[in-house]
Amino acid sequence: MCNLYSMTSNQDAIRQLTQYFRSAVGNLQPSPAIFANGFGPIVRATSDGPELAQCRWGMPSHPFNLRGKNYDSGVTNCRELDKKHWQQWMGIANRALVPATSFCEPHHETKQNHWFALSEDRPLFFFAGIWTPQWTSVRKVKEGETTHDLYAFVTTRANAEVKPVHPKAMPLILRTAEEVDFWLRATSAEVIEFQEQGMPDGLLTIVNRGTKLDHPEGMTFEHHQALGRTEPMTPMQGSLF
Repeated sequence: MCNLYSMTSNQDAIRQLTQYFRSAVGNLQPSPAIFANGFGPIVRATSDGPELAQCRWGMPSHPFNLRGKNYDSGVTNCRELDKKHWQQWMGIANRALVPATSFCEPHHETKQNHWFALSEDRPLFFFAGIWTPQWTSVRKVKEGETTHDLYAFVTTRANAEVKPVHPKAMPLILRTAEEVDFWLRATSAEVIEFQEQGMPDGLLTIVNRGTKLDHPEGMTFEHHQALGRTEPMTPMQGSLF
């Protein structure tokens, strides 16, 4: 299960692939680590067209899984889209694109973080996602009740690059304008069929290991300071594949 990813691209690159017409995020800063139950940018479907917005990562959990709990930290990854719980958000109005440049999977045995990207220079891609507006719940007990727009992304079977690290699943990745447009416009049945196809082998590479942050080399000193880091980033590792 992917509960950590990075987004170090920019709004212009997102706009080129999605043609979003409006942004509600201001100046989008690079994020070398976006954690579960945190906040990240999404491009979501609206009645006027795609919109860039900042939302909280983690869709509402199934009530069965909340028995005995006084909080809901959310579900980050969605797999069984044909289940009733997810069907309520499978319409076009709840489709979303989650921009990313790499994602992290801990090794199923060693637990070491492995960061995957399309290539060493980490070009932009999107997770196929869903979202829901203004959901009120207790995400963390110390926060109390809050209301946020929520999102999650869809997973599929692991391809050849991810499987040795995390055999169970991987995020469903969109790489082209055509795939982006399909995700925002396809029927629920078409989406489920697309999900089952998974990502072809040979399109991902491991760009980092062992860290909780991922960013292409060249991060500025000012950005290190903003993250509370003044030491150099861990050198990037070569691909295993």
